[in-house]
Amino acid sequence: MLLPDQNWKLAEYLDYWLGRAVNAERRPNTHKRYEVVVRLHLKPALGKKSLQQLSVRMVEDFYRKLIAEGTSRNTVYQAKKVLSATLTHAMRQELLLRNVARLAEMPQYKPKEAQYWTAQETIAFLSAAQSDPLYHALALTVLYGLRRGEVLGIRWRDVDFEKSVLRIRQQIQRIGGALREVELKTDSSVRDEPLLATARDVLMKQRAKQQAARLIAGIDWLGAGTEDELVFTTRTGNPIEPRNLYRSFHRIIESHGLRRIKLHELRHTNGTAQKDLNVPATDTQAILGHSSVSTTHLYQHVSLSHKRDALEKVENHLFAQQLAEGEAGSRQQLPSSQQIYRRMISPTSGGPTGIRTQDTRLKRPIQQTLNDRLTSVDQVMRDRKRAWKLGCVAVNFTVKDSGLELAA
Repeated sequence: MLLPDQNWKLAEYLDYWLGRAVNAERRPNTHKRYEVVVRLHLKPALGKKSLQQLSVRMVEDFYRKLIAEGTSRNTVYQAKKVLSATLTHAMRQELLLRNVARLAEMPQYKPKEAQYWTAQETIAFLSAAQSDPLYHALALTVLYGLRRGEVLGIRWRDVDFEKSVLRIRQQIQRIGGALREVELKTDSSVRDEPLLATARDVLMKQRAKQQAARLIAGIDWLGAGTEDELVFTTRTGNPIEPRNLYRSFHRIIESHGLRRIKLHELRHTNGTAQKDLNVPATDTQAILGHSSVSTTHLYQHVSLSHKRDALEKVENHLFAQQLAEGEAGSRQQLPSSQQIYRRMISPTSGGPTGIRTQDTRLKRPIQQTLNDRLTSVDQVMRDRKRAWKLGCVAVNFTVKDSGLELAA
């Protein structure tokens, strides 16, 4: 526990936090990102202030200044994240009573939505990539949605051909000017994947390719030559630079005129493909190695084709009659009997025409009136015929009673 009576400057506490808390809890690359934010932004602007001097307004002014200087909103967001984490640590050490970084409002930040490929675009990429030296690594990246450090960190001991299991256990990253094998991003990133037929074929071909490279390199081969050896290596057995996988990916895109996305967005492509195939989100979470299903939802996008499918269902449900009439109209030049009927009754009823719903309260009385009229005419004719016959009988009786005879 730190002494609360020490007058900590923010710059001093940031160094303490980076050296003690971040080194112990975070991955090396995370520490590196935090250190850049501290060195370039937090220390120059707020470093001379004591922890107790920091105020909400002071921090809000800091955010606005960064934006006014043209700093990206993502960098401003990272600065708030680092400052907030530092002050939270100070609260746990009982040096502060509140976290002004959390209380301060910053301009709204909405990250750009990630891009992804459709199934057709992904297939086109895989076809174009087959001649690339790193095709096998890219194929596994597409199939499993692996991070680039994960696919380059696979060792032969992680591939179980007998049990058909592919284990993701470590990753390769460049840290401090050297390639290092480090832990995965989160505990959830440690996972076992089924060794699919495509993956098995790709890995068998990669093993043969690596063995051939080892024979050519001879004594210059730097790999271990055992099951601990990395699956994907250079011609001399060294780990592959993650940036080289990135470069191969974009070289293939540019040379074949494919739509440009980021290498990491192949994970979004994989997640969206699983969503389109109705894979449960919890299964996708386990496959991609996310710590929560809410993160997985960020990797699943609604494609235009699925929007079309959904809206076509709505269209068919609500506009089926109009669609049927439109199709019938396209097959014949003469109007349909239903259309003729509408034209006949519209001038009489004043009811709506076209695609609007017909007023059944107007249509039904008109149909009943026509029937009533025919019945009424028949009834009148019957009544008049009956009256005429009765009249004739009455006249006959009258003439006979008076003794008069009528001319024939």
